[in-house]
Amino acid sequence: MAERINNFPPLPKFIPLKPCFYQNFVDEIPIDYQNLVKRIYHLWIFYCITLVVNLIGCLAWWIGGGSGVNFGLAILWLVLFSPCSYVCWFRPVYKAFRSDSSFNFMAFFFIFGAQFVLTFIQAIGISGWGACGWLAAITFFSTSVAAAVFMLFPAIMFTMSAVAMSFYLLRVNKIYRGAGGSFQKAQDEWNSGTWRDPPSREAQYNNFSGNSLPQYPTVPNYPTGSQWP
Repeated sequence: MAERINNFPPLPKFIPLKPCFYQNFVDEIPIDYQNLVKRIYHLWIFYCITLVVNLIGCLAWWIGGGSGVNFGLAILWLVLFSPCSYVCWFRPVYKAFRSDSSFNFMAFFFIFGAQFVLTFIQAIGISGWGACGWLAAITFFSTSVAAAVFMLFPAIMFTMSAVAMSFYLLRVNKIYRGAGGSFQKAQDEWNSGTWRDPPSREAQYNNFSGNSLPQYPTVPNYPTGSQWP
């Protein structure tokens, strides 16, 4: 097999940093689940874009007369949640489908569920939380209509993110339970230590069935036609 070189995130060559992860949907994810994993990946991208739009909305909120704390928190959420959401819930679901890892499925359910709750709160838009949700946008119309219009965009996008997260959370859970997954399997992976770097499905198959035919120690020496009894 060719050496797998990390390819994500795709950084420009002039940056001295190197990619941290290897990501290849076609080669590593079973064909039945490739579209699902790609859509969850696109959901992560959409959520990152939502955080950028939320930053712009909080800036308009601040300029329109709101608190600057929301703008500061919006910067923190963008810097913190963009990489952490990739590492903490997308990578687990990627590795879960790549290697049929119960531990990574459980990690995804727990962290992605917490992400859904947080996104739902962001969609509500409580003042002082650094999120332009519905409550913050609607109540700000009486102060600045222009700023409130800008604040509606992240509110809509947070809502769409929360709805999509709930859908994919239920979809992955249905697939996992339908395949016989359980919390006990996740505990077994934890106890055996295979959760750290679970082998791919291809590697598991090769270990089980072998990747080559059995070899004879020597070439069989069959008798000639006249020597047969």
